[in-house]
Amino acid sequence: MENENQKITYFTDLNAWKESHKLILMIYKINFPREELFGLANQLRRAAVSITSNIAEGFSRQSYKEKVQFYSMAQGSMTEVQNQLMIARDVRYVSHQEFQDLFDQSVVAHKLINGLIKSSKSRI
Repeated sequence: MENENQKITYFTDLNAWKESHKLILMIYKINFPREELFGLANQLRRAAVSITSNIAEGFSRQSYKEKVQFYSMAQGSMTEVQNQLMIARDVRYVSHQEFQDLFDQSVVAHKLINGLIKSSKSRI
């Protein structure tokens, strides 16, 4: 849940956006094999960017029903990223430790997005 004392005026103030953005930066640092740049690497990056894009778009929506819709899409993209990270681990594109760091970050962001959804639903 967002800090009650901090004024949220822009989507970048949301902890869910901040933690998801950290995850994106971590994903972009993965050294995928050259032949994989247009496969799993591209898919993973696009799904990760979709997370923060949907958070940003949801933040700008006027109705809480619309906010929930976009935050839910961000949650779906997060689950997609988690699945793709498991694939990257299983085919050994990332080490076990890299995977664990990435997955742990995804769980933090996932929980925060869930908080946005619950908070928005309570206002419908």
